[in-house]
Parts: sequence; C-alpha cells; structure tokens
Amino acid sequence: MDTQTAEKFAQEWISSWNGHNIQDILSHYADDVTFYSPFIPLLKFNETGVITNKNDLKKYFEIGLNSYPDLHFRFHHCFAGINTVVIYYTSVNGRLAAEVFELNEQGKAIQVYCNYSDPKPQ
Repeated sequence: MDTQTAEKFAQEWISSWNGHNIQDILSHYADDVTFYSPFIPLLKFNETGVITNKNDLKKYFEIGLNSYPDLHFRFHHCFAGINTVVIYYTSVNGRLAAEVFELNEQGKAIQVYCNYSDPKPQ
C-alpha cells in the first residue's frame, strides 16, 4: 500500500459517507467483510459489535444514516500500511475516529476495526 492509494481510498470513503449514498459507501467493502465497531451495540444492531457479511453491513449502515441524518465526517489524515489504510477523522457527535481497513487485491475492505474517542461534551 502506498500513500497515494491510501489517500485515494480515504478521500473516496469520506466523500461517500458525506454523500449519504449507501451504494457508494458499500462499494468500499468486500462481500465477506468482517466489521468491528462499538457503535454496533450502541445502535442496537447486535451485542457482539461484529458484522460478518455485506448484507448485514448494509442494514447496519442504513440504521446509522437514519440515526444521524446530519452525519458529516471531517477528514484529518490517513496512514498507509501493509495492505491496510487507517483513516483518522471526526465522526458523529464530535467523536474522533480512527478506522483500520485491511484491503484485498481489489482494494475492497475485508477487515475493518473502528475506534472512537468519547463523545464531545455538548
């Protein structure tokens, strides 16, 4: 993974979320994705915090988009690794977020780990 590829993935990913287009968002994920997030139980999708397929990921993302109709991510930085990209951004409720994406040969996420700061005081 080079910096240019990581930057392109990150910018397209942020743009798709800010556009609220579920198909654009899902285009970044492989069918057999494994997705970990503390928001999964928070949004009452399941208690494990893990989603293991793209169909369930779509349902979860739709819940998220409906729960946060004004959702807008603010990109800060991305980092390139071995087959991985980390996107550092501001998420919902002012939470800082860092997501680790392991990509397959097609550039689709197969493993994702979402990490968040505590919510910003209102």
